[in-house]
Amino acid sequence: MTALNAPANFNWPLAYEAEALLAAQIGAFLARNPFAARLAERMRAETGTELFEWVDHLVVAPEHEPAFRAAGFQPEGVDAPAGHTVLAHPHAMLPRVLVAGVAAAWPATVAVRPEHLADFMARQQITGEPEGAPGARYRSVVVDAGSGAVLRAVERLGYRGFMPAEPRPGFAADLLRARELFRARRRDFPHDDEGVREAFAVGRRAVALVGVDTACELFFAEERRYWELRNRAARVQKNRQDRLGLGWANHDHHTFRCSRRYFPELVRFLETLGLAKRERFYAGAEAGWGAQVMEAPAVGIVVFADVDLLPAEVDRDYAALRLPEIDEARTVGTWCGLHGDSFLQAGMHHLEARFNFPLLREQLAAEGIATMRPFSDFPFLKQAFTEGERWPVDPRRAEALRDRGIITPEQCAAFIRDGAIGSHLENLQRQGGFKGFNQKAVSAIIAATDPRRVQAAASPPA
Repeated sequence: MTALNAPANFNWPLAYEAEALLAAQIGAFLARNPFAARLAERMRAETGTELFEWVDHLVVAPEHEPAFRAAGFQPEGVDAPAGHTVLAHPHAMLPRVLVAGVAAAWPATVAVRPEHLADFMARQQITGEPEGAPGARYRSVVVDAGSGAVLRAVERLGYRGFMPAEPRPGFAADLLRARELFRARRRDFPHDDEGVREAFAVGRRAVALVGVDTACELFFAEERRYWELRNRAARVQKNRQDRLGLGWANHDHHTFRCSRRYFPELVRFLETLGLAKRERFYAGAEAGWGAQVMEAPAVGIVVFADVDLLPAEVDRDYAALRLPEIDEARTVGTWCGLHGDSFLQAGMHHLEARFNFPLLREQLAAEGIATMRPFSDFPFLKQAFTEGERWPVDPRRAEALRDRGIITPEQCAAFIRDGAIGSHLENLQRQGGFKGFNQKAVSAIIAATDPRRVQAAASPPA
């Protein structure tokens, strides 16, 4: 499976039959394992998430294999224990299924995936010894044995298979060093060209230390960490999920906003971390933006990279070409002008994670965090931003935009005085395993988050 293993024109299907089959199997498992059932209730009540979104895989008896194949699951060629067949739905975002020589009408095992196994074990008071040493590509621990229904927790490190392997000598130290390189990466230089060169240099060093897939895992963990520091909704929700030891393993995609100047560099940098291009978006001349979706399937990372775009550029591979400077900045360019590129000073515009959509809205409201109007409201895809975090704006950045005619003198003064919207947490709920995005809806929310429009709405009348 590669990032380009996709249906024609990236027309992602709705896999309701496959989803219903998985849900029925998980339901049968929960009826046999009270610990797992209580955990599912706590996930819903305390984090606004569903157990389904945390499930890494199920282990089922051979008698169930025909039903899964009929629902669209296919064999996946990844490492697995002897006697196990791995089934995955190639075009849907769904847990995988391992078929093994077990005899039960319910799954013999359901494995949930937290971000860090040690955190999950501590919060759930699990005292067993994990299979796989710290730093191993795949680690697993029994959470509860149930009545012939075993709940496991697994931790992955840039690896899609199911076989623990002892890390090579010295790997743990290299892992810590690579993480430190990404965490300590300098983002702000006198000229952004230097920041881009530094990012590539850090990325090359990390890949040399731990390999592409592990470096990818570490990079995005640090990008989430940086984004959390700049977004209260992120910190509140992360704390709620950490209380159960879950972390951000329910992430859906990471959104980077990029200036036209550095868009090709952002894409090339992501490619050095193993991400490949998926679908491109362009919503027409009125919208004024484009986006390149990228994916690293071995790691489970998806990136939505936004850039201002002109109508004449839509038919090109704009992710591979240097886009010339233009005399106007639209939503993405204005945001980057005020805050810096996501790749550099600003960090991510938002992280989108999978939740129970209405439940999270209610729970965040109780924490004093409001949610914007949904910009997708379909049975298979619901999306909404939390209200934006307002960031201070460096006067030099605002004045540079003013001098270019991108913003008015009045807008410049308001941004310097009040700051500008910087980041959000996105509440997303997928159904039917839908893996795609709604282009019209994304266009609407990009327009709605233009810093100038938000500033105008917030300013008191003259």
